[in-house]
Amino acid sequence: MNDDILSSPSQSVAQLGPLALRRPRVWSLLAAVSLVAMAMTVPASAATDAGGTRTAQTSPISNSAQCPSLLDHRFSRLRDGQTESLCAYTGRVVLVVNTASKCGFTPQYEGLQALHQKYSARGLTVLAFPSGDFLDQEHSNRTDIAKTCFDQYGAQFMVYDRTAVVGRDANPLFVQLRDARGAPRWNFHKYLIGRDGKPGPAFGSTTEPLDAKLISAIEKLLSSPAPTKTAALNAH
Repeated sequence: MNDDILSSPSQSVAQLGPLALRRPRVWSLLAAVSLVAMAMTVPASAATDAGGTRTAQTSPISNSAQCPSLLDHRFSRLRDGQTESLCAYTGRVVLVVNTASKCGFTPQYEGLQALHQKYSARGLTVLAFPSGDFLDQEHSNRTDIAKTCFDQYGAQFMVYDRTAVVGRDANPLFVQLRDARGAPRWNFHKYLIGRDGKPGPAFGSTTEPLDAKLISAIEKLLSSPAPTKTAALNAH
């Protein structure tokens, strides 16, 4: 058999033409090559551990060319524990808030929900990151955190699992936000990210979600057009 017949794994039967029909062994070899190619293209997110359990991909998505670096992170959701990529919010205005359940500012959950209801359809995404970095004012039990934000305040926006937002253990997103706009000084610090994936204005804890200054900044960013592919690449 001519070694050139399967010189390329992507070579089709049509390209092989009559030769494939005359030599049945070609079909067996094509099937084997196809299986190998499929095994080599299993996505990282579907990887399994030694026990056969599916494991979530938790590292930054370095191959997502159109995802801005500021959103190129993955976090586990409080509601169901599933890991998701912030790249899903590319092209939207994002409001990032470090929250806490036992803080004097905890009622701001109501204002964050109001923002979600008013502006979500126009392109605003609210992302809450519960944290106990300030006087440990967040529950250590995720069930108790969920009771506060979902049951008590009716949050319908995205809330992630408890995480660190300041210091050496700060998660990568808050490290980038700190470098761009300064670190949170307390719970319910607010960062805006534009449609282009670049950091926008930041607001301290005392700025209520429905404060006129924050509303104005949100509406200004929402009025910006969604980024083109080139702009998304430049923000990476």
